[in-house]
Amino acid sequence: MTTVEEPLLRARNIVQEFTVRGRGGVKGGVVHAVSDVSFDIHSGETLGVVGETGSGKSTLARSIIQAPRPKSGEVHFNGTDLMHAKRSGIAEARRQMQMVFQDPFGSLNPRWRVSDIVAEPLVGYGVGNGSERARRVRELLDLVGLNPDTYGKRRPHELSGGQCQRVAIARAIALDPALIVCDEAVSSLDVLIQAQVLNLFEQLRTELKLSYLFISHDLALVKQVSDRVAVMHLGQLCEIGPAETLYRAPLHPYTVALLASIPELDPSTARQRKALSIKGEPPSPISPPSGCRFRTRCPRAVQRCADEAPVLRELTPGHSVACHFPEQ
Repeated sequence: MTTVEEPLLRARNIVQEFTVRGRGGVKGGVVHAVSDVSFDIHSGETLGVVGETGSGKSTLARSIIQAPRPKSGEVHFNGTDLMHAKRSGIAEARRQMQMVFQDPFGSLNPRWRVSDIVAEPLVGYGVGNGSERARRVRELLDLVGLNPDTYGKRRPHELSGGQCQRVAIARAIALDPALIVCDEAVSSLDVLIQAQVLNLFEQLRTELKLSYLFISHDLALVKQVSDRVAVMHLGQLCEIGPAETLYRAPLHPYTVALLASIPELDPSTARQRKALSIKGEPPSPISPPSGCRFRTRCPRAVQRCADEAPVLRELTPGHSVACHFPEQ
């Protein structure tokens, strides 16, 4: 008899909404930031989340760590029901679930030295005494490729963007977490530094047995690091599946259009994709379209797309899509 491994993170039907007031002639209302999103992350796995700006990727990540708590849904992390956990339970879960943010400078206290920044979570959770924490900080800086003697006494303004992000990563792994949430963690870095930081993430995943929720608007980048990829549009998942399968044979028209927008440097090896243009700008999350939220931009849309919201369904093993007329 085979047993199915419980996912490290299980999110079901996550809904996150915010009320905004109208000002200066701009109409207020309820922002439907995340609507009925479900996914799993298993131990040692990287799930990439991609989509346009405003699709709800970062809000989804913050909802998962309960900052703020979702309006409704279920979030189970390492066996803990975070939606009903008390403050102490949330604090313990966050010890095992850390974040690396987009802006490496903005996420670090500019007045603190690097050694104090990396030691911050150790102090906050009362881990070890002063000498033990100092030794742990040296280990962490070594692990992310920074010489502790050279960089430990520096402040963020004395570091490059890539070095600052390495400090942020060292801080994130200080408490031996199981899951790292990377919210556009390399988007502000130049291409060469991006590659170095991505290699560091992969190295840490192997050495520390980490799992990642990797958020980015760059589809080509996400493919490099992800085992599975989820595509978001206007607060909803429109497709999720193994990275290789999704990039080779996308099912949702939105995914097809996003992949077709990736530049190909060598025309002789360019992927032959069916051309599909996306019309106009994304609709407002305050008043999303009825039925399929992509229908106002989709050249295939028919009346059914306006009348009936598509349900995420599995078409091939592990590959699901929310579309009435998926790619064949």
